[in-house]
Amino acid sequence: MSIRQAPRYTAGMLLSRLFLSVALLAAPALALAQWQWVDKDGRKVFSDRPPPLDTPSKNILKQPQGSGSRPVVATDPAAAASAAAPSASAASAPSLITGRDKELEAKKKAAEAAEAAKRREEQDRINAAKAENCRRAKEAKAQFDSGVRIARTNAKGEREILDDAARAVEAKRHEGVIARDCNGS
Repeated sequence: MSIRQAPRYTAGMLLSRLFLSVALLAAPALALAQWQWVDKDGRKVFSDRPPPLDTPSKNILKQPQGSGSRPVVATDPAAAASAAAPSASAASAPSLITGRDKELEAKKKAAEAAEAAKRREEQDRINAAKAENCRRAKEAKAQFDSGVRIARTNAKGEREILDDAARAVEAKRHEGVIARDCNGS
């Protein structure tokens, strides 16, 4: 009985198999770049997305199968009518002509209006709080300036009369609130 040995691979055979494997793995990556065009600077561009709309049709070298032609964005009404003629439906013609989605623009405007209303409401709430702080600070300052003895309750629940130093500190605090919240009035 004879034992057969497995064939030995030479370096050339291994190299050719490696090259073939790499080529087969790279083939799908090359298929992704289906568009080819020359940009405004004269460079060739390969992409899986169509070229910018300002690229002339003569500069498009290759496009995917079955893609037909790119949507046309016309600047004058005569060209717009000829571009959107029989193939485009009446509903999609305005968006092809202008390149804008009116529903999306309306939603954006509504969201911006809602955000502006929310900011106004928040600012109104802040202004109302400032006006209330101003009113209270002016009343307290008037009471401190009148010279009447002022008593307050401390942390222990005891009533204590403010001395001149404490009155000065409180008067300064009220002046700061007035300066900050009363807008100079």
